[in-house]
Amino acid sequence: MCGRFALHASPEVIALEFALAAVPAFAPRYNIAPGSDILAVRARDGAREAVLVRWGLVPAWAKDARVGGARMINARAETVAEKPAFRAAYRRRRCLVPASGFFEWQARPGGKQPWYIRPRTGELFAFAGLWERWSGPEGPLETCAIVVTQANEALAPVHDRMPVIVAPEHWQRWLDCSAPAGVDDLLRPCDPALLVLYPVGRAVNDARRDEPSLVRPLAAPA
Repeated sequence: MCGRFALHASPEVIALEFALAAVPAFAPRYNIAPGSDILAVRARDGAREAVLVRWGLVPAWAKDARVGGARMINARAETVAEKPAFRAAYRRRRCLVPASGFFEWQARPGGKQPWYIRPRTGELFAFAGLWERWSGPEGPLETCAIVVTQANEALAPVHDRMPVIVAPEHWQRWLDCSAPAGVDDLLRPCDPALLVLYPVGRAVNDARRDEPSLVRPLAAPA
């Protein structure tokens, strides 16, 4: 799964990387938790736009915004095309979620050890995401889930799941929900060589903590 991630690249860098005309203002984040507003990139009128959406998908058909939410932060790649909460968004409302890195927890005898995973080159990952718009009495609410798959060989010793990381050459295909061809082939673990991973301090366990020290290694990365 993906339960915490970081995004501390500047809006200018994100705009350049994703070919965006503008990016909403946001503060650097080092410990993004479910229920937070996160940045999503989606297609609109032949271009790309960046918007802030809440992390934790609420299906459009839900009677209450509490349906889904924190329980639907991730969509499993193996079932995303069939699961009622995600299948419509998978067909028609795909997005990319920029991230500087993400955290996973490794089970150890002395307690779970957090690890940070960042790109080996470049500044950003692009997670495969799905977004939805739910209409309620207080107006529309836009929410998002991150698609996850089996861990690759680099991450498997730490955790058995990881976000689907979409390579830049496939961004447009993922975002283009009008194309008749499917995108099932993109729902796979990324190349292990793209990742750098290392253990970090357990302060990240506290979702209230949000500072650069959370992504610093306990030891030099391999």
